[in-house]
Amino acid sequence: MHIARIGLGVAAATSVAALAVTALATAAPAAVPHTLAVPAVAGHNLVHGVSSPLTSEQCQAKWHINCYTPLQYRKAYDLNPLYKKGITGKGRTIVIVDSYGSPTVQHDLDVYSRQFGLPSTKVKVVKWGHVPAFDPKNSDMTGWAGETTLDVEMAHAVAPAAKIVVVETAVSETEGTTGLPEMMDAEKYLIDHNVGDVISQSFGATENTFPGFSRGDFSSIKKLRYAFQDANRKKVTVLAASGDGGATDLKLDGKTYYKKRVNSWPSSDPLVTSIGGTQLHLDDKGDRVKPDSVYNDYGSGGGGQSHVFTRPSFQDGVKSKVGTRRGTPDISMTAAVNGGAWVYSSYDPTAVGWDVSGGTSEATPLFSGIVALADQAAGHRVGNIQKALYGLYAHNAKANGVVDVNDGTNNSYQGVTGYKAVNGYDLATGVGTVDALKFVPALAKASRG
Repeated sequence: MHIARIGLGVAAATSVAALAVTALATAAPAAVPHTLAVPAVAGHNLVHGVSSPLTSEQCQAKWHINCYTPLQYRKAYDLNPLYKKGITGKGRTIVIVDSYGSPTVQHDLDVYSRQFGLPSTKVKVVKWGHVPAFDPKNSDMTGWAGETTLDVEMAHAVAPAAKIVVVETAVSETEGTTGLPEMMDAEKYLIDHNVGDVISQSFGATENTFPGFSRGDFSSIKKLRYAFQDANRKKVTVLAASGDGGATDLKLDGKTYYKKRVNSWPSSDPLVTSIGGTQLHLDDKGDRVKPDSVYNDYGSGGGGQSHVFTRPSFQDGVKSKVGTRRGTPDISMTAAVNGGAWVYSSYDPTAVGWDVSGGTSEATPLFSGIVALADQAAGHRVGNIQKALYGLYAHNAKANGVVDVNDGTNNSYQGVTGYKAVNGYDLATGVGTVDALKFVPALAKASRG
């Protein structure tokens, strides 16, 4: 059994377990900031070789956490009636961007799908750059393989008929580490070649770690926005995980946290929909035993004010919460490790079997599936959903499937005070979460306008 725990919440967790892409200060000129991409999922081995998923009761007995299947998620998010109507993501493509990828991603998705009675789908792999051969003894590669596996299986769980394209980037190069620029190049190439309707990004870099930030020079971030600007023109939806560090995030060393509120990019970019994290409380059928709360266990849902971007017009209606800055997240899905997702993987021969994973790197591909469903329902790409999303929230939110998360829990983390989940928009969960049966058609309809 391999449980991927996000953050440093358990004594033996690895230091890269939080969502981070760390900028290297000395590597490159400001025009092209060289960065080190660290995956959002880093493994912590507790038990090897679990042959099949356990019930939540069994997980509680063994590890004191709940663990959920895609069938429970489908009930919790009211997806099954959409599938009965034929809204399955058919004809739509989800693009997932991860360094290195996983050599067993297709096999693992097939096993995952069979386990839960889902149809599998073909995963197209695009290698961007000289992607090195996979080495299961390389912790960076196995970390990214875990992220890739989680991304693919979660996107498929929500949009089972959508096509999936995995873009593997070659982060380690002889000239140095590129990371984010290479990821943005790959995304722009696929957008320009009309590949994909929604892009899922389970990575991020603390804004403060970019070259020039301390001097108030944000050009190193703004010069990386070209893929998102391209996506906005081509009506491709771009999503990014809000992070697993609550109201703070990692410093340049990738191990220690800022002792103040910070934010991360690309989640903070106004051209990107920021996906935060909740904790689901479900029975074995997937029915809620109590309302959703904020993800805050082995990590915490990222959220707060950007120090780079001012408040975009689509957030004018929530200016009392975000102030003059861009606020994140925009919307949230399940991310807590206590309530994590069962995932199957075989890329590591020493840990073949079923894992439990959490983090906003789970929430983001789940929401990419929601967007793919909306694309199909609309008959076209819904594109940049920000204006539509905040419009649905502002006018008859409940009827539009926008579900408030307001139980008073918070995303404080690593000693930095975060934000509470209160009535309406907040900097812990955004506008809340979704009832897909209502939200998908409402988003499709809003996008036509």
